[in-house]
Amino acid sequence: MYLYNVTVNIEESAHKEWLSWMKKVHIPEMLATGKFKKAMISRVMINEEMGGITYAVQYTAESKELLDRYYLEDADRLRADAQKLFAGKFVVFRTELEIVEEFLKDE
Repeated sequence: MYLYNVTVNIEESAHKEWLSWMKKVHIPEMLATGKFKKAMISRVMINEEMGGITYAVQYTAESKELLDRYYLEDADRLRADAQKLFAGKFVVFRTELEIVEEFLKDE
C-alpha cells in the first residue's frame, strides 16, 4: 500500500476558500479517479516563518501501479485546477510513502 502525501502551505487570505474547495471538490475528484481508496486531510501544527497555514493531505493507493497511473492519467489536470483557482497563494511539496506495516491497538 502507498501513501501519496501532498503538503500545502496556503496563504491565510485564501485559506477558507481553499479548504472548502479541497473538501467539496478536489478530494472527491481525486477519489473519483479510482486510484485511491481513501483520503485524509490534516493541519500541520507548526507556525511557518513564511506565514500561511500548512496542511498534509494523504491519499491511500493499493499499489504503486495505481499511483503511477494517477500521474499519467489525472495528475496534470487536477493540479491545473488548483493553479487556476489559487495561483501564487500556495506552495506544495509531494511525497510518496510505501506502507511497510500497520499496527492497530488491541481492543
